Amino acid sequence: MTTTDTATPQTLSAARRITGVALASASGVAVAVQSRINGELGVRLDDGFAAAVVSFGIGLLVLLVLVPATPGGRRGLAATRRALRTGTLRPWQCLGGMCGAFLVATQGLTIGTLGVAVFTVAVVAGQTGSSLFVDRAGIGPTGRQPVTAQRLVGAVLTVLAVGLAVGDRLGDPGALALALLPLLAGVGIAWQQAVNGRVRAAADSALTATLVNFVVGTVTLLVAFAVDIAVRGWPGGHLPTEPWLYLGGPIGIVFIAIAAAIVRFTGVLLLGLATIAGQIVGAVLLDLSLPTAASHPGVNTLLGAALTMVAVLVAALAPPSGR
Repeated sequence: MTTTDTATPQTLSAARRITGVALASASGVAVAVQSRINGELGVRLDDGFAAAVVSFGIGLLVLLVLVPATPGGRRGLAATRRALRTGTLRPWQCLGGMCGAFLVATQGLTIGTLGVAVFTVAVVAGQTGSSLFVDRAGIGPTGRQPVTAQRLVGAVLTVLAVGLAVGDRLGDPGALALALLPLLAGVGIAWQQAVNGRVRAAADSALTATLVNFVVGTVTLLVAFAVDIAVRGWPGGHLPTEPWLYLGGPIGIVFIAIAAAIVRFTGVLLLGLATIAGQIVGAVLLDLSLPTAASHPGVNTLLGAALTMVAVLVAALAPPSGR
C-alpha cells in the first residue's frame, strides 16, 4: 500500500467533515430565520402551539407529496419498513420529531418576548451539553465518540460565546424563566439529530428520514394543541395574509434533511456546534437588519458571534475520534 493510498481515506474524511460543517452552519442560519418566522406567527395567532401546528403541518404536506414522487423516497419508505420489521431500526429511534415539535412550539411561545438572540443562547446551552452526552453514549450513527479535550474546549467556548452575545439580556428574571423552554428544546435537539441520523442510515434517504420526523412531530403537536384548546380555548388571533409567515415548515425540511444526511460524517457534537454558529450569525443579522422590540444587539453580541465561529473551528479541526 502506497503513502497516497493510505492518506486518501483520511483526506476524504476531512473533506466530508469540512463540507458537513459548512452545510450545518448554513442550515443554522436557516433555523434563525425559521425562529423569527414562527415567533411572529405565534404572536399573530396569539398561540405558540397553533403556530407550531401550522409550521409543521405545511412541512408535512410538502413531504407527503415530495417523498412518494421520488424513486429514492419510495425506496427509503420500503427500507424503513424493513428495518423496523427486522429490528435493525428501533421504534424509539423514529421519535426525533417529538423534539423538533417542542423546539418549534417554543419558537412560537417565547421569541415574541425573548427575541431571537436570547432564544438562541438558551437553545445553545442545552444543545451543547446534550451533544457531548449523545456522542459519548453512541446514540448517533457514528457510534461512541470520546469527549476529547479539543471537542470539550469547543463546546465550552460556544457556551461562553453565546453568553457574551446576549449577556445584557440575562439580568431579567422573567426572561430567564421563559428561557427554560428553549433550554429544554436545545437538550432535545442533539438527541433528535442522532436518532434522525439512524433513520437516515436505515432508509438510505435523508428525505425519508425527514418525513418520519415531520409525521411524528405533527402528531405530537396536534395532541398538544388539542390540550391547549381544552385548557385555554381557541386562539384569539387570526391567520396572517403574508406568505413569508408560512415558510417555517419548508425551512424545517431543509434543516432536518441536512442534519440527517451529514451527522454520520460530523458526529452529533460537531454538527451541533456548526449549526449553533449559523444560528448565532443568523440571529445577529436578523436583529440588526430587522430589529424588533425584543431585540437590540450591541458590541457584545458581535463579539460573541465571532467567538462562536472560533469555537466551531476548534472543534472542527480536532482529529477524528476513535470509536
